[in-house]
Amino acid sequence: MLTSLALNHYRLLGRSGLRVSPLALGTMTFGTDWGWGAEQAEARRLFDVYVERGGNFIDTANRYTEGSSERFIGKFATGRRDRLVIATKYTLPMQPDNPNSGGNHRKSMVHSVEESLRRLKTDYIDLLYLHAWDATTPAEEIMRAMDDLVRAGKVLYLAVSDLPAWQAARMQTLADLRGWSPLIGLQIEYSLLERTVERELIPMAQELGLGVIPWSPLSGGILSGKYSRQDLQVQAEENGTRRAMVRNKGMLTERNITIAETVLTLARETDFSPSQVALAWTLRNPAVTAPIIGARTLAQLEDNLGALEVRLTEEQWRRLDTASAIELGFPHDFLALQVTRDIMFGGLTIERR
Repeated sequence: MLTSLALNHYRLLGRSGLRVSPLALGTMTFGTDWGWGAEQAEARRLFDVYVERGGNFIDTANRYTEGSSERFIGKFATGRRDRLVIATKYTLPMQPDNPNSGGNHRKSMVHSVEESLRRLKTDYIDLLYLHAWDATTPAEEIMRAMDDLVRAGKVLYLAVSDLPAWQAARMQTLADLRGWSPLIGLQIEYSLLERTVERELIPMAQELGLGVIPWSPLSGGILSGKYSRQDLQVQAEENGTRRAMVRNKGMLTERNITIAETVLTLARETDFSPSQVALAWTLRNPAVTAPIIGARTLAQLEDNLGALEVRLTEEQWRRLDTASAIELGFPHDFLALQVTRDIMFGGLTIERR
């Protein structure tokens, strides 16, 4: 249920006492090193407006815009560092010819954190994410190394991103069993176009105390109304553009455009923007703590922040749910069958609160 009305209506992140804003400021757009994004002056305006409205949750990573994102944040945070919750990530290699400059292992983690601290001009990271599962590093090595960084005071809280649910559950169980610092956050792609995480990842996060931080809640701009059915016919794109990236990821599909059209229809009915409606939908999930907004201009940021004021009728929310619905598959659909429940519970009504 959507209850937040402003950036300074804070939420607890997972099973922790850490207070964060209901929308996180994504900074992958800080810097033009990748051919698109905001120059430093514009990035500073975005940062300042977000913080002045009460926002405190800043999301970055070691590799975003080849380090420019962290360097910008280090400059912008001067004089107000302790008011901010700065989250960064390790895993991606900064030296492609060095096999140990990336990955989930201890050497990569420790070096990446040291470099992030230098770029961010700070002596601690509020929230450190494992950026993506590399399928080569033992979970024990990861969790012990993370715990060591917390004990050293270089990191305060731990989180994971882009990994199988069973690996995240295994890591959290290890931390609980051995008295290591637990995970408190899970960053995953989640939007009206990407709901498959509702099968395993989101239920796992709720059960094990991880606040969900959705990335790409607007699906590369598709849910902002930027694309139409005409875009389905275009076959070639110039590499390096956002449109080419969206197309190359296979996101411009008949299904996705149909969902985006439903969002656009509801936006017109309610005088909210499509982006605001799509962001507000993710906030309705009780597992979600704070979607990440990645604006490149002040106008985009202002529009995204308006998502906190979206109110739709239950019938309108249902239309979005129906248009974007997925099959949960086995065992979820099987366990939800009435005949299955009757056999399991003997016809009794049993509720979990």
